[in-house]
Amino acid sequence: MPHLRTDDGIRLYYEQTGAGTPIVFVHEFAGDYRSWEPQVRALSRTHRCITYNARGYPPSEVPKEVAHYSQDRARDDIRAVLDALNIDKAHIVGLSMGGFATLHFGFTYPARARSLVIAGAGYGAAPDKREQFASEAEAAASKFEAGMAQAAAGYALGPTRVQFQNKDPRGWKEFADQLAEHSVVGSANTLRGVQKRRPSLFDLAEKMKTITAPTLIMTGDEDWPCLEPGLLMKRNIPTAGLVVMPNCGHAINLEEPAAFNAHLADFFHAVDAGAWRNRDPRAMRDTILGR
Repeated sequence: MPHLRTDDGIRLYYEQTGAGTPIVFVHEFAGDYRSWEPQVRALSRTHRCITYNARGYPPSEVPKEVAHYSQDRARDDIRAVLDALNIDKAHIVGLSMGGFATLHFGFTYPARARSLVIAGAGYGAAPDKREQFASEAEAAASKFEAGMAQAAAGYALGPTRVQFQNKDPRGWKEFADQLAEHSVVGSANTLRGVQKRRPSLFDLAEKMKTITAPTLIMTGDEDWPCLEPGLLMKRNIPTAGLVVMPNCGHAINLEEPAAFNAHLADFFHAVDAGAWRNRDPRAMRDTILGR
């Protein structure tokens, strides 16, 4: 069972499939490396696909102290994966919690990203929702500690998850069952150390402006906490394109895998061909009809 070590000595489980330009997939809180199976099956035909489990997600190591979990650790764990596998730079694809880590990776380690895909990122970002999000993260951590099965079942039925359940009951059930297999300690510590404490995206606008890697922002149009943050990133990342997938919730890579994969394939093709362009500054002038 392959593992690699992070800068602070935590063992992370990983898998890699295929050959070619590398893609590193970074999972969401409610997922793990298995959540990227529809993408790996499609893209490993032409790319080297790497999935891994974040710290706290078996078979990765589960540190018992919250101090081992943070947004910076999640960001640096992406770099640890690249370093351990001797990858100079890769396409980085992150969903939700993984999307936050991907964004932070993009403005911290610009030389290591061939491109960035930031999907479903925005929970708790709105300035007027910060206290509510912190409170809900703490409450969710306590629920997981009280009973994993019941807490996972409730989490999988959140307002941005029911779209998946309605479209694909079998796929949603697999997702919910896998969530219930996660570590109680790892889930609670991730909520308290990463989710609850991460900075608001609205406080990162100046750092977003420094991103140089081609960037694709993706969100579902019913993933309500991610819509405004998606526009925020589109406005401030000069290399960013924005995809809003219709009638979709949060786990868009599982809910609509064919459409999600098509967007990734088109994006990677444009990036690798040198055809992904930075935004023309004239597009940001504060007029409606023209000069």
